[in-house]
Amino acid sequence: MSARRLADDAVQPPTFAFTAENQRWAEKKIAEYPAGRQQSAVIPILWRAQEQEGWVTRASIEAVARMLGMAYIRVLEVATFYTQFLLKPVGTNAHILICGTTPCMLRGAEDLREVCQHRINHEPFETNAEGTLSWEEVECLGACVNAPMVMIGNDAYEDLSVESFETLLDKFAAGRGSEVKPGPQIARQFGAAEGGQTTLLEPPTARRTYKPFPPPPEPAPAPGAAVATPAPAAAAPVATKPLEAATNAPTKPGRKTGAVPDEAAPGLKGPPGSPKAPMAAAEAERLKADVAANADGEPNRAMREDATGAESPAGKIDAGKAPGKPRRRNAADAEPQVGGVSPTRETGRKAKKPESDV
Repeated sequence: MSARRLADDAVQPPTFAFTAENQRWAEKKIAEYPAGRQQSAVIPILWRAQEQEGWVTRASIEAVARMLGMAYIRVLEVATFYTQFLLKPVGTNAHILICGTTPCMLRGAEDLREVCQHRINHEPFETNAEGTLSWEEVECLGACVNAPMVMIGNDAYEDLSVESFETLLDKFAAGRGSEVKPGPQIARQFGAAEGGQTTLLEPPTARRTYKPFPPPPEPAPAPGAAVATPAPAAAAPVATKPLEAATNAPTKPGRKTGAVPDEAAPGLKGPPGSPKAPMAAAEAERLKADVAANADGEPNRAMREDATGAESPAGKIDAGKAPGKPRRRNAADAEPQVGGVSPTRETGRKAKKPESDV
């Protein structure tokens, strides 16, 4: 940041005093802060002095310091730190702030700067011949969607072109800046779509209404193809009556008895689409199958000894005992055993070589 200094003594006014209205405003602003914290009001009061004079003079800095009980240098530090405070005289009718950040630059901010250089002054902060206009380039002013834009005072003028910007300068130079409406200078409402609203065109209602989507149209038949007639609907399956014997079938101790809804009962073997039978009927069928198979509750060992499947020794992971399959050996099995323990396994690392006798 370049050094910011006060204007020359030749342009500095000798004294400064708030108007009666601004004095009341400043006293009210100071009262908003706790006792002993009045210095916190230095920025808003300095800004009020700039609005009254058009720029921050040395006399206004000294008057604000006396009002807040601050050293002059402290108020000077604030005024020279913030670039929003103007330290030299600017245009009496308008001081134009041109946004030069990337979005505005891509949308034509450099063209607006050239207009200011030709119509006002080639250098920033310098006034035109009449002393009514001045300009400077600043960083982002927060209206990127409406680029390019400028700010004059507290108002932003957006969506500018070279033609509309020159018209704006003409009105401010003639003292008719109040005739220019702040905001977008095209047919646009703030940051809405350019050219007018394109969504939410219907007025809001007290309650939401949902319009169902229409069904898709039937595909047109191919030329020359015969039109198929719809097949007659299949008859609904007739529910079979559960077996009476199944209702009286014995149940295991602790099992709940009684009818179970069809949708919760397990399905028995039957034709497709037939309803599920009650739980009692399913349990009776299972018990009948156990009696027919002479099931006594013990595991079937018929295939345990000589089988070749997963239950056989050949099918186990350790293997090695199946006929025709050699037993797997490793390096540890080939090592000599000393006292029943392998030398390399005694300590978990390779055994040291014995030192030769020299």
